[in-house]
Amino acid sequence: MCRINPRVDFAFKKLFGSEENKDLLISLINAIVSEDQQVVEVELKNPYNLAAYQAGKMSVLDIKARSEQGRWFNVEMQISEDYHFDKRAIYYWAKLVTEQLTEGMMFKELCKTISINILDFNFIPDGTEFHNCYKITNVTTHEDDNLHDMFELHYVELRKFLVLNRPVVTALDRWSTFLTKAHQLDKRALPESLKHDPAIIKAVASVDRMFDEEERLIYEVRMQAVAEVESKIVSALAKGFERGHEKGLEKGLEQGLEQGLEQGLEQGLEQGLERGRLAGLEEGVQKGKEQTKRELAIALLDVLDDATIAIKTGLSAEEIKALRRRK
Repeated sequence: MCRINPRVDFAFKKLFGSEENKDLLISLINAIVSEDQQVVEVELKNPYNLAAYQAGKMSVLDIKARSEQGRWFNVEMQISEDYHFDKRAIYYWAKLVTEQLTEGMMFKELCKTISINILDFNFIPDGTEFHNCYKITNVTTHEDDNLHDMFELHYVELRKFLVLNRPVVTALDRWSTFLTKAHQLDKRALPESLKHDPAIIKAVASVDRMFDEEERLIYEVRMQAVAEVESKIVSALAKGFERGHEKGLEKGLEQGLEQGLEQGLEQGLEQGLERGRLAGLEEGVQKGKEQTKRELAIALLDVLDDATIAIKTGLSAEEIKALRRRK
Protein backbone atom coordinates (compact mmCIF):
# COMPACT_ATOMS: atom_id res chain seq x y z
CA MET A 1 0.00 0.00 0.00
CA CYS A 2 1.15 3.56 -0.67
CA ARG A 3 2.34 5.17 2.56
CA ILE A 4 2.66 8.64 1.02
CA ASN A 5 -0.39 10.77 0.21
CA PRO A 6 0.23 12.09 -3.34
CA ARG A 7 -2.31 14.89 -2.74
CA VAL A 8 0.03 16.65 -0.29
CA ASP A 9 1.65 19.41 -2.34
CA PHE A 10 5.24 18.47 -1.45
CA ALA A 11 4.69 14.86 -2.56
CA PHE A 12 2.72 15.95 -5.65
CA LYS A 13 5.55 18.29 -6.64
CA LYS A 14 8.19 15.59 -6.48
CA LEU A 15 6.03 12.96 -8.16
CA PHE A 16 4.98 15.07 -11.15
CA GLY A 17 7.60 17.84 -11.12
CA SER A 18 10.81 15.78 -11.23
CA GLU A 19 12.84 15.29 -14.39
CA GLU A 20 12.71 11.50 -14.04
CA ASN A 21 8.90 11.60 -13.90
CA LYS A 22 8.12 13.95 -16.78
CA ASP A 23 6.25 11.09 -18.45
CA LEU A 24 3.81 11.09 -15.52
CA LEU A 25 3.22 14.82 -15.88
CA ILE A 26 2.64 14.40 -19.62
CA SER A 27 0.13 11.62 -18.95
CA LEU A 28 -1.70 13.74 -16.36
CA ILE A 29 -1.86 16.79 -18.65
CA ASN A 30 -3.09 14.72 -21.59
CA ALA A 31 -5.80 13.21 -19.39
CA ILE A 32 -7.17 16.72 -18.76
CA VAL A 33 -6.69 18.78 -21.95
CA SER A 34 -8.56 18.24 -25.22
CA GLU A 35 -7.47 15.88 -27.98
CA ASP A 36 -6.07 18.70 -30.12
CA GLN A 37 -3.79 19.85 -27.29
CA GLN A 38 -2.11 16.55 -26.42
CA VAL A 39 1.51 16.88 -25.27
CA VAL A 40 4.45 14.75 -26.43
CA GLU A 41 7.27 16.42 -24.50
CA VAL A 42 7.54 19.06 -21.77
CA GLU A 43 10.30 21.24 -20.38
CA LEU A 44 10.00 21.74 -16.63
CA LYS A 45 10.47 25.41 -15.75
CA ASN A 46 10.61 24.95 -11.97
CA PRO A 47 11.59 21.30 -11.40
CA TYR A 48 11.55 19.75 -7.95
CA ASN A 49 14.72 20.64 -6.08
CA LEU A 50 15.16 19.83 -2.40
CA ALA A 51 17.95 22.38 -1.90
CA ALA A 52 15.78 25.16 -3.40
CA TYR A 53 12.91 24.18 -1.13
CA GLN A 54 15.14 24.21 1.96
CA ALA A 55 16.46 27.64 0.99
CA GLY A 56 12.91 29.00 0.80
CA LYS A 57 13.05 29.46 -2.97
CA MET A 58 10.20 27.03 -3.59
CA SER A 59 7.49 28.21 -1.22
CA VAL A 60 4.74 27.62 -3.80
CA LEU A 61 4.76 24.02 -4.96
CA ASP A 62 3.03 24.38 -8.30
CA ILE A 63 4.50 22.89 -11.49
CA LYS A 64 5.38 25.04 -14.48
CA ALA A 65 6.07 23.38 -17.82
CA ARG A 66 6.28 24.22 -21.51
CA SER A 67 5.26 21.77 -24.22
CA GLU A 68 6.95 21.18 -27.55
CA GLN A 69 4.16 23.21 -29.24
CA GLY A 70 5.04 26.21 -27.08
CA ARG A 71 2.04 25.99 -24.77
CA TRP A 72 2.63 26.75 -21.09
CA PHE A 73 1.10 24.82 -18.21
CA ASN A 74 0.66 25.59 -14.54
CA VAL A 75 -0.34 22.48 -12.57
CA GLU A 76 -1.25 22.75 -8.90
CA MET A 77 -2.61 20.42 -6.25
CA GLN A 78 -4.63 22.09 -3.46
CA ILE A 79 -5.56 19.94 -0.49
CA SER A 80 -6.84 22.62 1.94
CA GLU A 81 -10.22 24.22 1.34
CA ASP A 82 -9.86 27.68 -0.22
CA TYR A 83 -13.07 29.28 -1.42
CA HIS A 84 -11.16 32.13 -3.07
CA PHE A 85 -9.14 29.69 -5.14
CA ASP A 86 -10.57 31.09 -8.39
CA LYS A 87 -8.71 34.35 -7.79
CA ARG A 88 -5.55 32.48 -6.91
CA ALA A 89 -5.79 30.32 -10.04
CA ILE A 90 -6.22 33.35 -12.31
CA TYR A 91 -3.36 35.14 -10.55
CA TYR A 92 -0.97 32.23 -11.15
CA TRP A 93 -2.17 31.96 -14.75
CA ALA A 94 -1.52 35.68 -15.34
CA LYS A 95 1.86 35.45 -13.62
CA LEU A 96 2.94 32.63 -15.91
CA VAL A 97 1.86 34.66 -18.94
CA THR A 98 3.95 37.66 -17.88
CA GLU A 99 6.93 35.44 -17.10
CA GLN A 100 7.06 34.49 -20.77
CA LEU A 101 7.96 38.03 -21.77
CA THR A 102 11.65 38.87 -21.82
CA GLU A 103 13.31 42.09 -22.87
CA GLY A 104 12.80 42.78 -26.55
CA MET A 105 9.93 40.31 -26.98
CA MET A 106 6.68 41.34 -28.65
CA PHE A 107 3.20 40.54 -27.32
CA LYS A 108 2.47 38.38 -30.36
CA GLU A 109 5.11 35.96 -29.10
CA LEU A 110 3.10 35.11 -25.97
CA CYS A 111 1.88 31.51 -26.01
CA LYS A 112 -1.31 29.90 -24.80
CA THR A 113 -1.23 29.27 -21.06
CA ILE A 114 -3.29 26.50 -19.46
CA SER A 115 -3.96 26.39 -15.73
CA ILE A 116 -4.73 22.96 -14.25
CA ASN A 117 -5.99 22.95 -10.67
CA ILE A 118 -6.62 19.68 -8.86
CA LEU A 119 -8.66 20.29 -5.71
CA ASP A 120 -9.26 17.98 -2.77
CA PHE A 121 -12.50 19.80 -1.90
CA ASN A 122 -15.74 20.81 -3.59
CA PHE A 123 -15.38 24.24 -5.13
CA ILE A 124 -17.83 24.89 -7.98
CA PRO A 125 -21.31 25.41 -6.46
CA ASP A 126 -24.19 23.34 -7.80
CA GLY A 127 -21.88 21.52 -10.21
CA THR A 128 -21.98 17.75 -10.42
CA GLU A 129 -19.18 17.16 -12.96
CA PHE A 130 -15.79 16.71 -11.33
CA HIS A 131 -13.86 18.18 -14.28
CA ASN A 132 -14.74 21.66 -15.54
CA CYS A 133 -12.95 23.80 -18.12
CA TYR A 134 -13.23 27.57 -18.51
CA LYS A 135 -12.35 29.68 -21.56
CA ILE A 136 -13.02 33.22 -22.76
CA THR A 137 -16.10 33.19 -25.01
CA ASN A 138 -18.35 35.69 -26.78
CA VAL A 139 -21.40 36.18 -24.52
CA THR A 140 -23.66 36.53 -27.57
CA THR A 141 -22.52 33.59 -29.66
CA HIS A 142 -21.06 31.48 -26.80
CA GLU A 143 -18.08 30.80 -29.08
CA ASP A 144 -14.46 31.71 -28.46
CA ASP A 145 -14.09 33.04 -32.06
CA ASN A 146 -10.40 32.06 -31.83
CA LEU A 147 -9.69 35.58 -30.60
CA HIS A 148 -8.70 34.90 -27.00
CA ASP A 149 -7.26 31.41 -27.14
CA MET A 150 -4.57 32.40 -24.62
CA PHE A 151 -6.71 31.46 -21.63
CA GLU A 152 -7.79 28.03 -20.43
CA LEU A 153 -8.46 27.02 -16.84
CA HIS A 154 -9.31 23.54 -15.53
CA TYR A 155 -10.69 22.48 -12.16
CA VAL A 156 -10.60 18.79 -11.16
CA GLU A 157 -12.59 18.28 -7.94
CA LEU A 158 -11.53 14.94 -6.48
CA ARG A 159 -14.29 14.66 -3.89
CA LYS A 160 -16.95 14.93 -6.60
CA PHE A 161 -15.17 12.14 -8.46
CA LEU A 162 -15.48 9.93 -5.38
CA VAL A 163 -19.17 10.72 -4.99
CA LEU A 164 -19.88 9.85 -8.63
CA ASN A 165 -18.59 6.31 -8.00
CA ARG A 166 -18.71 5.58 -11.70
CA PRO A 167 -16.73 3.00 -13.69
CA VAL A 168 -13.08 3.92 -14.25
CA VAL A 169 -12.87 4.37 -18.02
CA THR A 170 -10.86 7.45 -19.02
CA ALA A 171 -7.27 8.40 -18.26
CA LEU A 172 -8.55 11.17 -15.96
CA ASP A 173 -10.66 8.57 -14.13
CA ARG A 174 -7.51 6.53 -13.58
CA TRP A 175 -5.45 9.48 -12.33
CA SER A 176 -8.29 10.59 -10.04
CA THR A 177 -8.50 7.05 -8.67
CA PHE A 178 -4.77 7.04 -8.00
CA LEU A 179 -4.82 10.43 -6.26
CA THR A 180 -7.80 9.60 -4.06
CA LYS A 181 -7.10 5.93 -3.32
CA ALA A 182 -3.33 5.62 -3.35
CA HIS A 183 -3.40 4.31 0.22
CA GLN A 184 -5.46 1.33 -1.00
CA LEU A 185 -3.33 0.48 -4.04
CA ASP A 186 -0.78 -2.32 -4.11
CA LYS A 187 1.55 -2.37 -7.13
CA ARG A 188 1.48 -6.18 -7.04
CA ALA A 189 -2.31 -6.37 -7.21
CA LEU A 190 -3.70 -3.35 -9.03
CA PRO A 191 -7.39 -3.41 -10.02
CA GLU A 192 -8.22 -4.33 -13.61
CA SER A 193 -9.07 -0.71 -14.47
CA LEU A 194 -5.54 0.48 -13.57
CA LYS A 195 -3.10 -2.34 -14.17
CA HIS A 196 -2.80 -1.78 -17.94
CA ASP A 197 -1.87 1.91 -17.66
CA PRO A 198 1.97 2.18 -17.55
CA ALA A 199 1.86 5.71 -16.08
CA ILE A 200 -0.33 4.62 -13.17
CA ILE A 201 1.86 1.55 -12.58
CA LYS A 202 4.96 3.76 -12.42
CA ALA A 203 3.21 6.30 -10.15
CA VAL A 204 2.16 3.63 -7.65
CA ALA A 205 5.65 2.13 -7.65
CA SER A 206 7.27 5.56 -7.27
CA VAL A 207 5.26 6.85 -4.34
CA ASP A 208 6.64 4.53 -1.66
CA ARG A 209 10.29 4.98 -2.60
CA MET A 210 10.20 8.67 -3.53
CA PHE A 211 11.48 10.16 -0.25
CA ASP A 212 14.74 9.83 1.63
CA GLU A 213 14.80 10.41 5.40
CA GLU A 214 15.13 14.20 5.13
CA GLU A 215 12.38 14.52 2.53
CA ARG A 216 10.05 12.33 4.54
CA LEU A 217 10.52 14.67 7.50
CA ILE A 218 9.60 17.65 5.31
CA TYR A 219 6.58 15.72 4.04
CA GLU A 220 5.42 15.00 7.58
CA VAL A 221 5.84 18.66 8.51
CA ARG A 222 3.72 19.63 5.50
CA MET A 223 1.09 17.09 6.56
CA GLN A 224 1.04 18.54 10.06
CA ALA A 225 0.83 22.10 8.70
CA VAL A 226 -2.17 21.16 6.56
CA ALA A 227 -3.87 19.61 9.59
CA GLU A 228 -3.16 22.69 11.72
CA VAL A 229 -4.52 25.05 9.08
CA GLU A 230 -7.69 22.98 8.74
CA SER A 231 -8.13 22.88 12.52
CA LYS A 232 -7.63 26.61 12.91
CA ILE A 233 -10.05 27.38 10.08
CA VAL A 234 -12.75 25.20 11.65
CA SER A 235 -12.18 26.70 15.11
CA ALA A 236 -12.17 30.27 13.84
CA LEU A 237 -15.34 29.76 11.80
CA ALA A 238 -17.12 28.15 14.74
CA LYS A 239 -16.10 30.93 17.11
CA GLY A 240 -17.06 33.61 14.57
CA PHE A 241 -20.48 32.04 13.98
CA GLU A 242 -21.12 31.86 17.71
CA ARG A 243 -20.18 35.49 18.27
CA GLY A 244 -22.15 36.63 15.25
CA HIS A 245 -25.23 34.77 16.46
CA GLU A 246 -24.95 36.27 19.94
CA LYS A 247 -24.47 39.79 18.60
CA GLY A 248 -27.36 39.33 16.19
CA LEU A 249 -29.76 38.25 18.92
CA GLU A 250 -28.68 41.09 21.20
CA LYS A 251 -29.02 43.69 18.47
CA GLY A 252 -32.30 42.22 17.32
CA LEU A 253 -33.89 42.37 20.74
CA GLU A 254 -32.69 45.93 21.24
CA GLN A 255 -34.03 47.18 17.91
CA GLY A 256 -37.20 45.16 18.27
CA LEU A 257 -38.01 46.69 21.62
CA GLU A 258 -37.40 50.19 20.33
CA GLN A 259 -39.62 49.70 17.27
CA GLY A 260 -42.22 47.88 19.35
CA LEU A 261 -42.56 50.75 21.80
CA GLU A 262 -42.97 53.20 18.94
CA GLN A 263 -45.61 51.18 17.07
CA GLY A 264 -47.80 50.17 19.96
CA LEU A 265 -48.15 47.66 22.75
CA GLU A 266 -49.04 44.18 21.49
CA GLN A 267 -48.93 44.37 17.69
CA GLY A 268 -46.18 46.95 17.61
CA LEU A 269 -43.98 45.01 19.99
CA GLU A 270 -44.47 41.75 18.08
CA GLN A 271 -43.76 43.28 14.68
CA GLY A 272 -40.91 45.37 15.99
CA LEU A 273 -39.24 42.43 17.64
CA GLU A 274 -39.42 40.38 14.44
CA ARG A 275 -38.15 43.13 12.18
CA GLY A 276 -35.49 44.14 14.63
CA ARG A 277 -34.45 40.55 15.16
CA LEU A 278 -33.95 40.01 11.44
CA ALA A 279 -32.13 43.30 10.93
CA GLY A 280 -30.03 42.76 14.00
CA LEU A 281 -29.20 39.19 13.08
CA GLU A 282 -28.04 40.31 9.65
CA GLU A 283 -25.88 43.06 11.10
CA GLY A 284 -24.57 40.81 13.84
CA VAL A 285 -23.74 37.97 11.49
CA GLN A 286 -21.92 40.41 9.20
CA LYS A 287 -19.88 41.66 12.14
CA GLY A 288 -19.27 38.06 13.12
CA LYS A 289 -17.98 37.29 9.63
CA GLU A 290 -15.55 40.20 9.79
CA GLN A 291 -14.39 39.08 13.22
CA THR A 292 -14.01 35.53 11.88
CA LYS A 293 -11.82 36.75 9.04
CA ARG A 294 -9.54 38.55 11.47
CA GLU A 295 -9.36 35.60 13.88
CA LEU A 296 -8.66 33.21 11.01
CA ALA A 297 -5.91 35.51 9.71
CA ILE A 298 -4.32 35.69 13.16
CA ALA A 299 -4.44 31.90 13.45
CA LEU A 300 -2.69 31.52 10.10
CA LEU A 301 0.09 34.07 10.67
CA ASP A 302 2.52 31.40 11.85
CA VAL A 303 1.88 28.95 9.01
CA LEU A 304 1.21 31.00 5.85
CA ASP A 305 2.60 34.08 4.13
CA ASP A 306 0.64 37.35 3.95
CA ALA A 307 -0.42 36.93 0.32
CA THR A 308 -1.88 33.46 0.91
CA ILE A 309 -3.64 34.57 4.10
CA ALA A 310 -5.21 37.46 2.18
CA ILE A 311 -6.50 35.04 -0.45
CA LYS A 312 -7.93 32.62 2.12
CA THR A 313 -9.61 35.28 4.32
CA GLY A 314 -10.56 38.03 1.90
CA LEU A 315 -8.74 40.62 4.00
CA SER A 316 -6.49 43.18 2.31
CA ALA A 317 -2.71 42.95 2.42
CA GLU A 318 -2.66 46.09 4.59
CA GLU A 319 -5.02 44.50 7.11
CA ILE A 320 -2.84 41.37 7.29
CA LYS A 321 0.28 43.49 7.84
CA ALA A 322 -1.49 45.41 10.61
CA LEU A 323 -2.48 42.16 12.35
CA ARG A 324 1.09 40.88 12.09
CA ARG A 325 2.44 44.11 13.64
CA ARG A 326 0.04 43.86 16.57
CA LYS A 327 0.81 40.18 17.20
